[in-house]
Amino acid sequence: MSMTSTNDDVVALARRLLACPSVTPATGEVFAALEAMLVPRGFTVDRFTVGEAPDGPVENLLAWRTTGAGPHFAFAGHLDVVPPGAGWTSDPFAPEIRGDLLYGRGAVDMKGSIAAFVAALDALPDDLPGTISLIITGDEEGPATYGTMALMDRMQARDLRPNLCLVGEPTSAKRLGDVVKIGRRGSVNMWIRVTGSQGHVAYPHLADNPIPKLVRILTAIEAEVLDEGTDWFQPSNIEITDLEVGNVAHNVIPAAATARISIRFNDQHSGAALIERIKGIAAVEGGSVEAKISGESFLTAPGAFSDLVSGAIRDVTGVETELSTTGGTSDARFLSRICPVVEFGLNNATMHKLDEAVAVQDLRDLVRIYALVVERALG
Repeated sequence: MSMTSTNDDVVALARRLLACPSVTPATGEVFAALEAMLVPRGFTVDRFTVGEAPDGPVENLLAWRTTGAGPHFAFAGHLDVVPPGAGWTSDPFAPEIRGDLLYGRGAVDMKGSIAAFVAALDALPDDLPGTISLIITGDEEGPATYGTMALMDRMQARDLRPNLCLVGEPTSAKRLGDVVKIGRRGSVNMWIRVTGSQGHVAYPHLADNPIPKLVRILTAIEAEVLDEGTDWFQPSNIEITDLEVGNVAHNVIPAAATARISIRFNDQHSGAALIERIKGIAAVEGGSVEAKISGESFLTAPGAFSDLVSGAIRDVTGVETELSTTGGTSDARFLSRICPVVEFGLNNATMHKLDEAVAVQDLRDLVRIYALVVERALG
């Protein structure tokens, strides 16, 4: 395959996406730009908007191209970005090359990776059999209620089920390809509330102070050891992230006290089981618990897929890849329900920061890596 024209094109593709303001939830212009890239490359494109406030509406894009009988390889990502914040050297939505870097919000997280995958399509053999799809949401950085899960429903309705899925999140740490994610910990947030009886501090026998009860609940939770970690996961951890009474009067025993905890957990636990565990601790002091599971943990066991991705990275860059499960959550937590998932993308040093930027050479190398991954997966 010849990579010359593709290498010339990937920067232009990235700039087209970066020039579209798309703070989460992304809609409209940025999806139109991606659709305009995919249709000439033979893809059927399905753009749809779902959901209602407060977590919606959300726009998503599902695109696919089939060339004969063969496996189905999917690329997943998001076009939404976090707010740029104040203090950029240049306009965050006016992409600019300075030196060896292309600047713009989303350069690494993750419009650059999407542009690289589109450019990689041009490098594939014309007779490569199978299906290639793109699963692109506008709400990965937000609640994700109507994003990738809605795309999965859409795929099921169209009988599109990938055999493998690559998520283009920025996994690289110091050099392109040095880290590939094969799993992620799960995440659950819980709100603990203890109610009492308001009263005057001089007459405590006529009141019921909820604060000591909540403190005892939190002390018990803090003492919990969930596990010691596994071969692929660090230990699960519980963090107290908020504590609120809201009592403005110094001489009043409050009627209620609340706290919030966040648990990041490995594959030895489920979100539901952890909720029940915390409910049991809170119940001893009469506390109630509400919870929201952001995602379950998952692991794509090291093997053929991770070897394929690591091999492509090695062949292009010479870098030896570390397989990892560290970091926060991603939409791979949903996609792992339908097929093996690996995450690999650009250097994450500037993601969510001022002056987010990608090395132009990394974009070009990523095109070559993605092309090899798809060709080997389908061929």
